[in-house]
Amino acid sequence: MTYKEKCDRLAAQLVAARAQGVSVGLAKSTSNLFRHRNGVSKRKIDVRGFNEVVRVDPDTMTADVEGMTTYEEFVDETLQYGLLPTVVPQLKTITVGGAVSGVGIESSSFRYGLVHETVLEMEILLGDGRMVVCSPSENSDLFFGFPNSYGTLGYALRLKVRLIPAQRYVHVRHSRFTAPEAYFASVGEQRGIDYLDGTIFSANEMYLTSGQFVNHAPHVSDYTYLRIYYKSIQRNREDWLTAHGYIWRWDTDWFWCSKRFFVQNPVVRMATGAWALNSRTYQHVMRLSRRILPESRREESVIQDVDIPIEHAAEFMRFLLSEIGITPIWVCPFKAYDSRVTFDLYALDPKKMYINFGFWDLVPTTHEDGYYNRKIEEKALELEGKKGLYSTAYYDEETFWKIYNRDRYFDLKRKYDPEGVFQDLYAKCVRRQ
Repeated sequence: MTYKEKCDRLAAQLVAARAQGVSVGLAKSTSNLFRHRNGVSKRKIDVRGFNEVVRVDPDTMTADVEGMTTYEEFVDETLQYGLLPTVVPQLKTITVGGAVSGVGIESSSFRYGLVHETVLEMEILLGDGRMVVCSPSENSDLFFGFPNSYGTLGYALRLKVRLIPAQRYVHVRHSRFTAPEAYFASVGEQRGIDYLDGTIFSANEMYLTSGQFVNHAPHVSDYTYLRIYYKSIQRNREDWLTAHGYIWRWDTDWFWCSKRFFVQNPVVRMATGAWALNSRTYQHVMRLSRRILPESRREESVIQDVDIPIEHAAEFMRFLLSEIGITPIWVCPFKAYDSRVTFDLYALDPKKMYINFGFWDLVPTTHEDGYYNRKIEEKALELEGKKGLYSTAYYDEETFWKIYNRDRYFDLKRKYDPEGVFQDLYAKCVRRQ
């Protein structure tokens, strides 16, 4: 089926859903959202066929790719040309369209910004069935308003994105720090590297990890089966991985969340097999367990990514360790690729460096539902930060819209989805409808 035929078929599904007057959602093969639904009935339109890398152009260092293509598929294609997507989110199941509408990040973001900053053009399906092309020069209001819209303005079915050259290996160096101020100060001192992220194990044990492309390696580590990447950070001062191995270093153990499935036990790991050690398996198991096991009231799920200005990063780190208690914590520095540009629904200071803190676990609790998540939201707001909306949010409506630009959002909603075929952002991300 051609791309046009797929678009026509999808538009027809959307028109049929509109005629029934029901909410519209996506039927898709993978999702990295961590929000419980509240049981609102939706008519699903099937976007699973939009999963092809249409073209890789080594001369212009760009690729045309469909929105439901996973980064696993995208990386496999671009590496054949000695190229990689400019920013590759850390889990294989994340889709290109999802990373753009949901503010994706990874360890090249300290150089290139967030995923949506690597996009040159998008073709978006609107609620009335029309397809519109948007770019910095065409329908630019939608282009700069689409990131952080989570499918509430439309769906990106095809994107043109920038690529970077990749060498065969990545030389990894882990530098240990014992004081938060020195740790975060070191972020701004990094030069001549391709990748940068970090891991916090405790208040006095934190690592900054740099990666640099090289064509030769004295040895190559493999973290796709018995060896666990995050545990190597504390043992090795340096390491070498293939480019492919570096890109997916976190996927085998879902960072460190595989411990919840007992597969960090060597015996269980061997019995499970390498083929099942990946984020796709863990997602299936997690969603199955939610359906068949009663929810514990003694634990609160805290799955969050929060972006904090670097000058407040040490304070936020201390808050996480003392008030929330989750370790390890992933940190990923980033700054705007172009300091002249602001993306309306996730507006950050384009001249500042930010630290993304990623922390994911169950926290023992005797409090009401959402107690710890609310504390995190309040602290992030106090420190002029923002949190990603891929997981549970508890903001009241007034606070939410102060953070995520109500006026601009509803200007876009009136223009591109005037009949409200898609839910609004608050209803989808906080009310979880």
